[in-house]
Amino acid sequence: MFKKSTKWLLIFIFSWQSGCHAYHSKQDKSFAHRKEVKQFIDEMHKKHGLDKNQLTSHFSGFKTEKKILQLMSRQYEALPWYQYRKGVVTKVRIKEGVLFWKENEALLKRAENQFGVPAEMIVAIIGIESAYGKKMGNYPVLQALSTLAFDYPRRAKFFRGELEEFLLLSNEERLDPTIILGSYAGAMGMGQFMPSSYRRYAIDFHGVGKKDLIQNHADVIASVANYFKMNGWRTGENIAYQAIVLGKNHQKIMEPKDLKPNVSLKELANRYNVKPKKSEENNKISEKARFVALQNFGNSKEYWLLLHNFYVITRYNRSTHYAMAVYQLSQEIRIHKRG
Repeated sequence: MFKKSTKWLLIFIFSWQSGCHAYHSKQDKSFAHRKEVKQFIDEMHKKHGLDKNQLTSHFSGFKTEKKILQLMSRQYEALPWYQYRKGVVTKVRIKEGVLFWKENEALLKRAENQFGVPAEMIVAIIGIESAYGKKMGNYPVLQALSTLAFDYPRRAKFFRGELEEFLLLSNEERLDPTIILGSYAGAMGMGQFMPSSYRRYAIDFHGVGKKDLIQNHADVIASVANYFKMNGWRTGENIAYQAIVLGKNHQKIMEPKDLKPNVSLKELANRYNVKPKKSEENNKISEKARFVALQNFGNSKEYWLLLHNFYVITRYNRSTHYAMAVYQLSQEIRIHKRG
């Protein structure tokens, strides 16, 4: 006769195995046959008037993609800064950025004049997001968003909202939602816009009544610029200052939870012994910034003062590493274009 502890252990194992089997059986079904997806379809019909039969047909062609769930746990931005930068701010990306700028110079100039965002910033975003259109993702967006909406509990609410936005976008722009490809997280086009951003910020810059962020360079360039403008970009202002530090007071502010600038350069210098590396930048004592220390090779650190426009870049992607890579790539592209 089993001891009680052994008995309960076997019951637990059996229950766990049964639960896993049920979970995987659910994932192996097409989305259209799942209860929660049927409820979602009903909601889309009641809330937005979308055709239930058509939605059911769309969802019937896909089931959960397990690789997407695996990729969500491997965030590239989590690498140390020096490793992240090495893979993003590359000679190839700089060279191709200069070429993209030259090929689209008139469009970039027009967008810069209309939205107030420097051309190099627009080019850098497109370069990092899609290698200037060469790497826009190979996952069906409907499958990616459905996988994350219904089988990724940690952020299910967010991706369920993006799935709703994607279906509305497809309806508005007369797109077939079953054939559009994007990233494993459901981002689309040369600028890798999530569906909600596509609907909110996309611009018909070529004036044909359709916002095409997948193939049309005019729309892509204007939409990236509009994204920055609508998130508070300040024309003519700086983005970040490289900093120097004295003593150890700076350690109190090295890892801010929020990158929104809130400390003046004067206070940073007087209270924390942190100041811009270039002497001419020290004159702007009332300008507000955030201080960060980025990990270089070994134990060395790279110190930066992040300004308002840097914060705006993080509205595109909240990673400090991402925003810094965009900034540094933009400067390299601008320098190399000038020759």
